[in-house]
Amino acid sequence: MISPTDPKPSDFFQFVEHHCRLDEKAGIALHSKIREQAYKKADILVEEGKICNKIYFLNTGLVKTTLTTDSREFTMRFFSEGNVFSVLDSFIQQKPSIYDIVALEDSMVSYILYDDLQTLCQEYHQIETFYRKVLSMAVIEMMSRVGHSLEETGVVAYNRFLKDQGHLLQRISLADLASYLGITQVSLSRIRRVK
Repeated sequence: MISPTDPKPSDFFQFVEHHCRLDEKAGIALHSKIREQAYKKADILVEEGKICNKIYFLNTGLVKTTLTTDSREFTMRFFSEGNVFSVLDSFIQQKPSIYDIVALEDSMVSYILYDDLQTLCQEYHQIETFYRKVLSMAVIEMMSRVGHSLEETGVVAYNRFLKDQGHLLQRISLADLASYLGITQVSLSRIRRVK
C-alpha cells in the first residue's frame, strides 16, 4: 500500500505517524491497541471463509494475498517489510473473506483489531484521518493493479514487476510470480530467457 518512494517505517506506530501526525493522547491510545504476532513460513494470517478482523503492518518477512478458484490459485499481491495490508472488503464489511493471506517467509506483524480501530476512529479524528488515508492508498493501488493487468502483456507485466518490486525476485517462487503476472510458468521461463 505504500509507494516504493515512501521511506519504510520501522513499525506500525511510525507508519501511522508518517501518514498522519497524532497528538499525544491519540498516540498513547493507538499504541495501547497495537499487538504483535509471529508467523512461520506457510502460516495463514487470513483464511478464506473467515472474517478478517485485523489491519496488519509487516515488521519483517513477506506475505501474499491469494484467491483460489476450483481450477487454480491467483496471487493478487505481495507485501514486504514496511507495508500495511488486510483483506479490506472483509475487514470493512465484517464478512467472510474470499482471499487468503499466507506467510511466504517467517514474518513478524503488528496489527490492530477492527473493534479497536472503530473505537479509536470515533474518539480521535487524527486516527480516523489515518484510516481514511490507508483506505485511499489501497483503492489507488488496487485500481492501478487492475488497470495494468487488463492491458499488459506478460513481458510488460514482468518488466513492471522488476521495476516496482524487483527486490522481491529472490524471495518469491517462480510459480507465485507467474500467478501474480497472470501467465504460466512456461511463459515466465520464456520471458526470463529473453532478458
